[in-house]
Amino acid sequence: MIRRSLITALLSASALSACAVGPSYQAPGPIASAQGPFVSAEPTIATAQAPPGDWWRLFQDPTLDGLVQEALVANKDIAVAAANLSRVRAVLSESRAGLLPSTTASAAGQRVRSQNPVNGQFADADNYSAGFDMSYEVDLFGRVRRNLEANRADAAAAQAALDVVRVSVAAETARAFADICAANAQISVAKQTLELQQQTHDVTVRQLDAGRGTALDTSSAATQLETTRATLPPLEAQRSSALFRLALLTGKPPAEAPSAVLACKAVPQVAAALPVGDGASMLARRPDVRQAERELAAATARIGVATASLYPSVSIGGSISTAAANSGDLGDDYQFNVGPLISWNFPNIAASRARIRQAGASAEAALANFDKANLTALQETETALTQYARELDRRTALRRARDEGAKAVRLARLRNEAGVDSLLTLLVAEKNLAQLEAQLAQSDAQVTTNQIALFKALGGGWTQG
Repeated sequence: MIRRSLITALLSASALSACAVGPSYQAPGPIASAQGPFVSAEPTIATAQAPPGDWWRLFQDPTLDGLVQEALVANKDIAVAAANLSRVRAVLSESRAGLLPSTTASAAGQRVRSQNPVNGQFADADNYSAGFDMSYEVDLFGRVRRNLEANRADAAAAQAALDVVRVSVAAETARAFADICAANAQISVAKQTLELQQQTHDVTVRQLDAGRGTALDTSSAATQLETTRATLPPLEAQRSSALFRLALLTGKPPAEAPSAVLACKAVPQVAAALPVGDGASMLARRPDVRQAERELAAATARIGVATASLYPSVSIGGSISTAAANSGDLGDDYQFNVGPLISWNFPNIAASRARIRQAGASAEAALANFDKANLTALQETETALTQYARELDRRTALRRARDEGAKAVRLARLRNEAGVDSLLTLLVAEKNLAQLEAQLAQSDAQVTTNQIALFKALGGGWTQG
């Protein structure tokens, strides 16, 4: 079991000490196999340089830069995470107050009318009083300190959770923009193919009218033409969907989607090898790993909070009070008390020990979650690197196939015009070329998608600013 001995060792250290009961937290050591370069980091696609904080600028697209910056300011998921961070920080401030003495000040004045039982006459009497109380909990067993330690870790975890959302928003904004550009590029390819197929169809019509063609040729050309035309509506729908996603990411309703991005015709890409760093730097950069580590620290501290309930609470308190019949005489006579106040709630030992075990189990779960976060980060990065490298290989092969397909179309057209080959040969060549062009456009889009996924897996390159 992955580093289960850590929690066991921590729990064994929970004996009473001069500082605080419960285990003292020590961050788990890094995974040894993650200290070197990534397994899938081929020299042709990746460098050992760490990714920059604003990784999206590597695409060198001002429109993308503006969209990401807008999303990081206006996105509602970020707003929710930021509000949660503020709440957790307020809890931390409250726990800090536990280190300070508590004070109470009071003042009262009253007039009392009483009746003399002997003569039946009424008399008025004034009474004034003032007092000041102060108490301070002596944190002998570390309950306050462990609680403060847990809340500090909670605040750091909430900050990391906010960074997780920021990383996701930056990546999804870039992906939505890339999807718009990709849809436009594929629509452009489809329209160019339509032009060529329309020309071929027109030729078959003229040949049929001149008695040199057949109805089968015309029908085949029309079928191919309409098949290509049918690819346009789904691409247009994909573009609209990406535009609406972009509106949501930038905190806008669909009606206010940034339509200016529709002018993008080419998918943005990073042409050079990508800066990926190594496994150790990636794990240190990933905010979800940092969040899991801070949650482990908080869970460990709460073992001490639960353990402290077995011990008495010791406070030092003092009070001073004065009373007089006239307000001007307040302070002439006064009383004061100073001394320790010891309270011991003599808890249900079985229940208290059960709560300690609960806290220990929560720490075990937090440790397992931390290990999972590390392993998931490594898996996501290696997968993203592999998918990116293989998509580059696929695109290279598709480019070669497209070039050969274009050559085949030119030859088929020349041979058809010379009467050597039938029109069917030309139609087949044009169909193959159209499919290759569409696949190449899709591969271009997938390369960009994989680049964005890789940067996201690397922790987004996010740095707190």
